[in-house]
Amino acid sequence: MLPCGTFNESYGQDTAVIRTRLQWGLVVAGLILLFTLPLYSGGYLLGLINHISILVIVVLGLQIITGYCGLVSFGQAAFMAVGAYTSAILTMELGWSFWAALPLAGIAAGLVGIIGGAPALRIKGFYLALATLAVHYIVLFLIMHMDITGGTAGLHPPPPQIGNFAFDSDESMFYIIVPVMLLMTFFAKNLTRTKIGRAFMAIRDNDLAAEVMGVSLFYYKLLAFFIGCFFAGIAGSLLGHWWVTVAPEAFTVTQALIYVGMIIVGGLGSISGVFFGVIFLRLLDEAVFMAAPMLSAAIPGVAMDIFASVSAVVFGVVIILFLIFEPRGLAHRWEIFKASYRLYPFTY
Repeated sequence: MLPCGTFNESYGQDTAVIRTRLQWGLVVAGLILLFTLPLYSGGYLLGLINHISILVIVVLGLQIITGYCGLVSFGQAAFMAVGAYTSAILTMELGWSFWAALPLAGIAAGLVGIIGGAPALRIKGFYLALATLAVHYIVLFLIMHMDITGGTAGLHPPPPQIGNFAFDSDESMFYIIVPVMLLMTFFAKNLTRTKIGRAFMAIRDNDLAAEVMGVSLFYYKLLAFFIGCFFAGIAGSLLGHWWVTVAPEAFTVTQALIYVGMIIVGGLGSISGVFFGVIFLRLLDEAVFMAAPMLSAAIPGVAMDIFASVSAVVFGVVIILFLIFEPRGLAHRWEIFKASYRLYPFTY
C-alpha cells in the first residue's frame, strides 16, 4: 500500500523495501544521525545503543526460528554463548584476529543449533520448547566444566583491533556493533522475501500442507535453526569482545525468556517488530532500574533487594498484558498507523 497519489511504475519499485523519496530521505537522515551520534553524545547512551543493537541481532535470529518458521526455541542464550566462547578461544588461544573469529563464531553456533534443532524433525510446540531448554542446560554445563572455556571464571577476549588501533571503548565499538546490526537486519529482511522465507512461513502456518506442496521439512527446519543460531553466535561474539569478558552468568535461561518476550511484545513474524520489542523492553528495564532507588527512598524500611526484583515483575506483567490485549505486538500498531497515514484523507 502506497500513499494516495503515489504509484509504482515497475516491478522493481513494487517489490522494493524502500519505495518512495520520502522513505529514502528518512533512511538517509536516520543513518547520518546514527553514525554521527558519538560526536555529541555520552558513553551511557552509546553503551545503551550498543546493547540494544546486540539484542536486535540475537532476537532477529529467534524471529527467524519462531516468528517465521514457527519453531519454539528457548535455547537462544546458549547458542549466543557458543558464539562468544568460540570467538574468545580463537582470539586468545589461537591468536586469530577478531575479524576472522566473528563469522566463525556464527558458524559454530549455527552448527550447534542444527544439533539442538534436530528434535524439531519429530516434535513441535511445547515438547520442542523443552528440548531446546535441555540443550541450553547441556551447553552451559559443558562450558562450566571444560578447561578451555575457563570454567565458571570465564574468559577475557581482547578488544578488536585494526593495526595498532584497539576498539576498547563504547564509542569505538559503536562503529563495529551498529554496522553489523544493520547488515544482519538487511540480510534478515531480504531472507524473508526469498524462496527460503516463503518455505519457513509455509511450515509455520501448516507443516503438513507445506510438505504436501513439496517443502522439505527436514531441510528447512534445520536451515531455520542454523540461520537463527548463526545470528546468536554473531551477537555473542560482539558482546564478548565489547565487554572483554565471557562468563556463563551472561547467558542464563532468564535471558532466553527475555528474548522470547521481545518478539511477543514486538510482534511475531515481523522484522520491524524485533526493533519495537527490543527497544521497548530494554528501555522499560532501564526505567525500572532508575526508579528502584527512588522507590526505596520514598518507602523507608523496605529493603532495596525487593525493588531490585521489580524488573522481573514488570516484565511478566507486560508480557501478560500484550498477550491479552495486543497479541500481534507493537508491529501491528505500526502497520495500522502506516495504513491510516497512507489512506489519508480517506477514512476507509
